[in-house]
Amino acid sequence: MPQSSNRTRNARLQLFLVAAAFIGPLLLATWLYFAGFTWQPTGRSNHGLLLEPIINLGDTGLTDIDQLTGAQWLLVYAEPGVCAAACRDSLYKLRQSRLMLGNEMNRLQRIFLHGDAPPDRVFLEEQHAGLTSIRNDGLGELLQARRPAESTAGGFFLVDPLGNLVMYFAPEISPRDLVDDIKHLLDLSRIG
Repeated sequence: MPQSSNRTRNARLQLFLVAAAFIGPLLLATWLYFAGFTWQPTGRSNHGLLLEPIINLGDTGLTDIDQLTGAQWLLVYAEPGVCAAACRDSLYKLRQSRLMLGNEMNRLQRIFLHGDAPPDRVFLEEQHAGLTSIRNDGLGELLQARRPAESTAGGFFLVDPLGNLVMYFAPEISPRDLVDDIKHLLDLSRIG
């Protein structure tokens, strides 16, 4: 008889352990949810900064937006002054980033918003074929106002084909890191 009660006790203990293995995490998750506990991972996989809340540039009333939005993603760089050495480096990053996209490069259009001083057309045609250069009529100011305060000015903005301002990349970002984020978005996107 004592051996039978030991078996019953062991069977009950095993049943309890199996039930606890399945129900325990569920109870813990429920308690954490209703207790208001929020956990944010410390690491991140993107190199740029997501712009939240997302705004649609078409809703801003600026006239130069309509000619930009369409079937492609836009990588926008704005330089309000004369295109000096830092500006030329940024244009180089734009070009290299697009080339590094490989088969996906036709989904991305490079935009250069310049100030009142027109850029050197010969330089742009020789070094940056395919770059769309547009006079900045307020879009650059809007973009800079949307730039996160903790980030460095003079970077790149990513706009989706619907005209939504999606990400900001600091000027010191490497083209490889820029491309990693853009490829990730292009892989997930069903538009553009």
